[in-house]
Amino acid sequence: MRTEELIGALVADHAPSRFRFAQIFAGALVAAALVAGAALLAFIGVRADLGVAMHTLRFLAKFAVTLCLLAAGVGLLRRLATPGAVPGYWRFAPLLALLALLIAVGLELIAAPAESWGARLVGHNARACVLLIPLIATGPLAILMLALRRGAPSRPTLAGAVAGLVAGALAASFYATHCTDDSPLFVAVWYSLAIGIVTLAGAALGARLLRW
Repeated sequence: MRTEELIGALVADHAPSRFRFAQIFAGALVAAALVAGAALLAFIGVRADLGVAMHTLRFLAKFAVTLCLLAAGVGLLRRLATPGAVPGYWRFAPLLALLALLIAVGLELIAAPAESWGARLVGHNARACVLLIPLIATGPLAILMLALRRGAPSRPTLAGAVAGLVAGALAASFYATHCTDDSPLFVAVWYSLAIGIVTLAGAALGARLLRW
């Protein structure tokens, strides 16, 4: 049997269970969020000035980026979880998060003196950011992988990478409530690096665990 025929057969067999998988996928997302939130509260907590920070644009810009990336990743992952599914325009959705980040960085460069750019980029929590976001993402990534094994994605490495992207964006969204570095320059470098690490881990796991 050729690969195209095998995928077609899987799609036909999978059709009656798509509703069931949609429930599993939604439950996995809720569980992933609960696990990430529990990890944040149990191990590091939120920043002391959270109430004040919530009224600043630089703090809110972090969530504009991470939540946009999270939503884009979830939409793309849902399609990749179905054998033979075409991502369509969802493949470009993560670019919206990149656009939001570029706008935030551009505004920061305009508003902040040039001599402060280096300090804003390095911040005070770079090492913690690169360490804690992947740690917070560990549980969510495991949950998403378990859910994807029920969906039989036809591109396991890509599906695993997007699962890592979702887990990383989710973890970054929670970590942002703890991190006191609100500069878009910091977010562009260190949040991106941390999410990239989780994405690569997801790709490696997907190639092993999601293959059929």
